[in-house]
This record gives sequence, C-alpha cells and structure tokens, in this order.
Amino acid sequence: MDRRQLEYFLAVAAHGSFTSAAHSVGVTQPSLSHTILSLERELGTTLFHRLGRGVTLTTAGEALLEPARQVLRQFAMAYALVRNVGDLAAGRLDIVAVTTLAVDPLARLVGLFRRSYPAIDVTITDPEHATAVAEMVRTGQCELGMADFSVPVEGLRALEFPEQEVLAVLPPGSVLPLNGSLDADEVVAMDLIATPLGTTTRTLVEHALNASGVSIRVAVETSHRAAIVPLVLHGAGVALLPRPMAEDAERQGAVIAPLTPPVLRRVRLLWRRGPLSPAANAFIDLASSESPCTGPIDDAYGSG
Repeated sequence: MDRRQLEYFLAVAAHGSFTSAAHSVGVTQPSLSHTILSLERELGTTLFHRLGRGVTLTTAGEALLEPARQVLRQFAMAYALVRNVGDLAAGRLDIVAVTTLAVDPLARLVGLFRRSYPAIDVTITDPEHATAVAEMVRTGQCELGMADFSVPVEGLRALEFPEQEVLAVLPPGSVLPLNGSLDADEVVAMDLIATPLGTTTRTLVEHALNASGVSIRVAVETSHRAAIVPLVLHGAGVALLPRPMAEDAERQGAVIAPLTPPVLRRVRLLWRRGPLSPAANAFIDLASSESPCTGPIDDAYGSG
C-alpha cells in the first residue's frame, strides 16, 4: 500500500466515479482503475461496489476511508517538515567544541547564525577531550566541530580561522616588567593554574612554556575550566588563555600580559566530506563570509 494508491482510493470515494476521479488526479481512467484493483488484491477485499457508471464504498472501503485520510495528512506533514528544514525554516545543528573555542570564536558565529536563522536550534557539545572533536564529527555525532591544530583531522574538511594570541593572566595588582610582557622563564617561575594533562588548555600552557626548558609546575589543577579566571582573580596563580578570554578577565580586574616570543593558537572549523544538512552548509557559508578566515575551505590532513 502506497501514497498513490490511497490518493486514488480517496478520489474515487469522493467523486463516486472512476472517470471523474481519474480526471481530478490527472491520470487516465484505465490507469486509475488498475491501481485500485492492485490495492484491492493487496488487501484481499473489494473496496467499491461497481454500479454501472458509478461506485459506492463497500464495508471494507468505509473502514479504509479515515485511515487513508490520516496517512495522507501525515505524508503532507512530513513533506512540509522536510521542506521547512531545507528552507531553514526549521531544523537543528549540532556542534562540538572545547570550552575555550566555544567562547571564541564559536559564540560570536552562533550569535550571527541565530540572528539569520532563528528557527534553527543549535546544540554545542563539550567533548571529553580535545581529540574527540574530530572523532565526533567523523562519526556523525555532530555535524560541525571546532578545534585547534593539536587535533589530528585526517579525512575531514576544514576552514582555518585567524590565529589567536595567548596571553598571561595574572591576579589583580600584579606588577609587570617595564616592557609589559613576560617570557617563558618568567612565567614558569610563577604558580600556574591549568586543566589536567591532555586537555587543550593544558596543551596550550605546555606549548607556550616549552621553550624555557624548565619543568612546568602546576600549582592548581582543575577540570573546571570556568573556574580558571575566578582562581586567578582570587590570587591562586597565573593562567595562560586566548586573548578574548584574557581580555574578559582583565575587565574583571586581572592583569594581562603578552608573551615573548608571541604564542599563537591556530583554530579551524571541521566537517565531514559529503552531503551536509542545509543548516550546516549555511553555518559554513556564514563562517566563511563573516570571519576573516586565513585559510580556504579544503580537506585537512595531518595534525597541524
């Protein structure tokens, strides 16, 4: 039993005639009659009493009438829903990103996207660890992902964003050197606040201080990324954060300083090769046009 059979059945029931029903649905009368006969054979019963030029419903036909109408209503609803998704009048978009990248640049991009497509619901997922971003995109758990270049992304497509500068964030009242910046040796000598090994924030710290050749001492280790800035503000130690987060901490009273030499973080938006939802395609287009991206959309290979 398919939609066309039910549509023809309802047309015959409404018009009381195979000829009139065929005209109403735009097919020939023999074609419509053949379809109704196929439906009756499939159901194992007669749906219409043939009365000369007219027809009336049998008891079985009357039993099918309302279910057939309901099925066609559901077909119409499904069609409308799919069309709405395609027209971005409905739908959802799942994005995975580590916390620091969810703050910037993802928050700004999602804001722009939602203003353009308010009917699209967006879910931002925090991965268990940084490398999970690529895997969640690769397996389809999320359509889009945002990661830095420490995450291997073989086989995925990527859009590279401008590099993020990493700054030192110090407790209120901290005194900086005369040049206003800190080198790796100076930062290593301070009490550091960082997330556990394997996290992107910890990797960021280790990368920034690697040149010092001195073992890094983490005075406060926390898996709660949201607690890093409050810990700095309360004097627990020093953190290394991307510029947007560092500047937000500065507005709350922290002291910030650039690193010498500068430490830059490379960021990219990831997605699978092949068809994407209309919402994902729209987000990629928006990211390409609204962000001063430094790299073209292309396949991503290697770990960067």
